[in-house]
Order: sequence, then C-alpha cells, then structure tokens
Amino acid sequence: MKAWKHFKTITKHKMKVGQLCFRIGLYKQGILHDMSKYSLCEFLTGARYYQGTKSPNAVERTEKGYSMAWLHHKGRNKHHWEFWVDFTHKGCQPAEIPAQYIFEMFCDRVAASMIYQGANYRDQFPLIYYKRGKHSYIMHPHSRALLEELLVYLDQNGLEQTLQYIKKRKRDYHL
Repeated sequence: MKAWKHFKTITKHKMKVGQLCFRIGLYKQGILHDMSKYSLCEFLTGARYYQGTKSPNAVERTEKGYSMAWLHHKGRNKHHWEFWVDFTHKGCQPAEIPAQYIFEMFCDRVAASMIYQGANYRDQFPLIYYKRGKHSYIMHPHSRALLEELLVYLDQNGLEQTLQYIKKRKRDYHL
C-alpha cells in the first residue's frame, strides 16, 4: 500500500513540475524531470519511508544519518544545487548553475509545496521553505540570487505572473 501511495505522490509531483516547465517552455526538462525517482534505489526507499507529508529521504536520513536514495537522486538531477557542488583543494566549491536548471528548480519547489500542502498551498510557501534551509545551501552567488529573485517574485506577485516573468527572463539567458 505504501508503495502505491508513494508512486502516486511522485507521479503527481512529476506531472505538476512537468506542467510548470511546459508553461515556461522547458519541454525536455518537463518530460525528464525526476525520472530517477522510479529507479529501484530511490523508489524502494520512497516506498519504505513514505509518510505523505514530507520527503521519504528526510525520514531515511533521520533514521540512518544519511539517505542513499538522496545521494543517488542529487547526483542525477541538475535541478538540485547539490549537483553543482565540487570538492577541490579549497573545499566545497559551487559551480554556477545554468539558468534553465534554476528555472526547473523553481518549478520543483513550487510543485513540492503544492503536493505536500494540498489545499493549504500558498504562494509564499516555497520562499518560506527556502529560507528555512538556505543557510546550509552551497550555491554560487549568481545562482542563489536568481532563485531568490524568483521565489520573492512568486510571493509578491503570484504564480501566473511569475511564470510570465520567467518566460521573459529566459530571453536574458538565450534559452
């Protein structure tokens, strides 16, 4: 039963991200978003730790101290800031994230808030969630600035205007 509920949740999330990506013209990313969640490594963890109100990876991390499913996921999905962190002789160094993945990251955060909050969703939730964790994010300053710009814009102007704004911003990056 948990496996079926997890399948429905990740599929609903994937479809919502896909819809948002399509609305801003990121068709390939909308189709391919989070395909790794259906891999054995990620799916089995998701089914085992499924709760319906938060990420199963967070539950696995609480139990084990790490999440193998998350390590697998972030290494395969460019819309996660962790994908863009390298380890050098200087320590952890963030690479600048191409704008198309910041736009997908935005869609991912909005969709996750919509799925987990359901009817209680409000446009400020993605920004609130971001602010709770941003102190631990290792992001290039330009990437961080663009993501924050979009989340603040969403909070102040709503989803419809933000999607239109992103479509205009995409032109700045020649996407």
